[in-house]
Amino acid sequence: MAGLVDKAKNFVADKIANVPKPDASLTDVDFKKVSFDSADYIAKVSVNNPYSHPLPVCEVKYTLKSAGRVIASGNMPDPGSIKSSGTTMLEVPVKVPHSIIVTLVRDVAKDWDIDYELDLGLIIDLPLVGNLTIPLSRKGEIKLPTLSEAIWGSKDEASKETKKEIPKEATK
Repeated sequence: MAGLVDKAKNFVADKIANVPKPDASLTDVDFKKVSFDSADYIAKVSVNNPYSHPLPVCEVKYTLKSAGRVIASGNMPDPGSIKSSGTTMLEVPVKVPHSIIVTLVRDVAKDWDIDYELDLGLIIDLPLVGNLTIPLSRKGEIKLPTLSEAIWGSKDEASKETKKEIPKEATK
């Protein structure tokens, strides 16, 4: 009887191990805006759902480190669902207080960027299995905004505004 139970456990474990699981990748970290108390960044996460039904994302947890120190951490509760049989882009807001950026002066002064490591945990609710955490990590550089970017927004937004302001007569 014990052998039959072990065979059943092995069968179920083998079937669960071969079930396709959602996968994700951390594609980019971009500057968004500067406010009076912080600099806001967006972490872009691409999530692929192999199932024919949408999957709810329970939570996204993140930790942003620079020079081995945590400069921001938090979570994004209930960011929505991952569309069925496809890829969904999630944008996770990361807020870095100005007081932390000031402590990174040595790194910032060298090349006007922050060398970072972002650890992110994407928690997805899989039916019958329960919560699945997909760990993601990315290292790179976050360019700090110039004065015009801080006032007008990102480079793309500033260039759009500049293009809008040019009258048609001036371009002929």
